[in-house]
Amino acid sequence: MTRGFPAPWALAVTAALTLGLPYSRPLFAALFPQLPRPLYETDPFWALLLDHLALVGVSGAVAILAGVALAVAVTRERGAEFRGLVETLAAMGQTFPPVAVLAIAVPALGFGAEPAIVALTIYGLLPVVENTVAGLVQIPAPIKEAARGGGMTAWQTLWRVELPLAAPVILAGARTSVTINVGTAALASTVGAKSLGLPIIVGLNASNTAYVLQGALLTGALALSLDQLFELALRWAEAWKRTGAG
Repeated sequence: MTRGFPAPWALAVTAALTLGLPYSRPLFAALFPQLPRPLYETDPFWALLLDHLALVGVSGAVAILAGVALAVAVTRERGAEFRGLVETLAAMGQTFPPVAVLAIAVPALGFGAEPAIVALTIYGLLPVVENTVAGLVQIPAPIKEAARGGGMTAWQTLWRVELPLAAPVILAGARTSVTINVGTAALASTVGAKSLGLPIIVGLNASNTAYVLQGALLTGALALSLDQLFELALRWAEAWKRTGAG
């Protein structure tokens, strides 16, 4: 659906917004003449972008690694009985509002990035678990039996056959997880973490629509950029799938 807006252009738009917004005061002053301060200047936009990326990157990496590991475990014979439990817990994590997770995590972890990473990780688990399970269980049994018959160990079969064949489906889940969390990470600023949500929250509190628009534009551009990078990764996964099928 986004093939018409390739990654280089998405990245260029994000970079242009990040570098250009500090010089956009005349534009926002014209758009919002009633605002005495039409441009958010408390923190540099590039710094907020990096902080936002750090939150999404750390939580996304943990969610993907944990989600894939859990899905692999419950699709093995020894862990099959726990599959329903793992899927239910992952689903509960997504239905539980991130704001509620933040409220619970703050007393234990304090204000800052830590409770936000916990909330984002929990929120991002479901798409990864669901897609990894779906990708692994759809592999025909004869393919795995042929790999075992060819002398591969269980680990070699998983790494050289199952994961390559399931890679596009797994990566699609990771793509959904990370893209959703780009927007959700804006909530991190409610607990003292720096993110692109800071101009949005300050703008909402001060009835400053310009601040909200500036934060939203950068957040949307970042989400689009990461989505397009995952599009490139999906092409790589399709190539890896062919190596597993070959």
